[in-house]
Amino acid sequence: MNIDDLFNKLLILRSPNIGPVKYAQLIKQYGSPAAVIDVLKPDDAIRDLVLREIERAKQLNIYYICDDMAEYPKLLRTVANHPPVLAVRGNVAALQKETVSIVGTRHATAAGMNFIANLAKDFAGHNYAVVSGMAMGTDTAAHRGALRAAGNSQTIAVLAGGVDYIWPTENESLYWEIVERGAVISEMPVGFVPVAANFVMRNRWVAGISQNLILGEADLKSGSMKTVKFACESNRKIWAIPSHPSDSRAIGPNSLIKSGAAKLCDSVSDFFKNEQFDIDKTKNEKKSDSENSLLDALGTIPVSESVLSEIVKKTISEIKRDLVILELQGLVRKVDGGYVRL
Repeated sequence: MNIDDLFNKLLILRSPNIGPVKYAQLIKQYGSPAAVIDVLKPDDAIRDLVLREIERAKQLNIYYICDDMAEYPKLLRTVANHPPVLAVRGNVAALQKETVSIVGTRHATAAGMNFIANLAKDFAGHNYAVVSGMAMGTDTAAHRGALRAAGNSQTIAVLAGGVDYIWPTENESLYWEIVERGAVISEMPVGFVPVAANFVMRNRWVAGISQNLILGEADLKSGSMKTVKFACESNRKIWAIPSHPSDSRAIGPNSLIKSGAAKLCDSVSDFFKNEQFDIDKTKNEKKSDSENSLLDALGTIPVSESVLSEIVKKTISEIKRDLVILELQGLVRKVDGGYVRL
């Protein structure tokens, strides 16, 4: 990369009231970043700011990729007014993989997150990089699921703040895992603390970087529904995971499926049909007969340990042992009145 060219591009982008839209207009009008700089004549304060940012990025092993470079995500380049420059921390090669974007509510159910994690792992196993926004709930499940697959560069986190700004703080350990085995990217300056509008733009890039967007649990006012809107605007394929209609978090995906705006997604086999891969079937094959009997006896209505003991003809201690195993696998949950299946 030409350092002078990068410096000029960042000078434009870090100047007041200039974002991707204005940047594109200026480049079109004047022909090159250098020509724009001749017109803008940024003051010494802006120049010093950009120099400090570049130096800070170098210290933190943060890279810059521009939209005229081969490393820039090819599908994101096709989005109108995409970020001219991205900061990347981690493995830049991750941005050249086939990608799938997965989004959903921060307040996802345990069952929803378990499904998302398994789906993400399966995509990563097919050499896809799973893209999400590193928020709590669905995003976290998507990233962690992808990281369960073997190999590197399995997931990409798109941040609303600077690429070095870890948010939410609860995901600090996840952040470093992604840096180690995938990539964290942002259009914002190094060290930038995001505001609400930045998360909206972050969602636009999550939608634009992949050909397929998968929506998990989300109510109608969820930010994830805005991500779906952005994906539609960029002519991406929308998929939705159906949920129980009594849960408000099912309204988003269920409504998209019902209206025909999204295709139903119930396993990775929807994308790799020749493999006929069934997540639930694989899980059940790995369980012992007694564990399968317990699962068959459970549903959405709580069942006590004593009743389960009578149904599957096991002692209470055996029932407790098997329930602990199933709970650790994320397949059952203890609630008032007993256990329910997830």
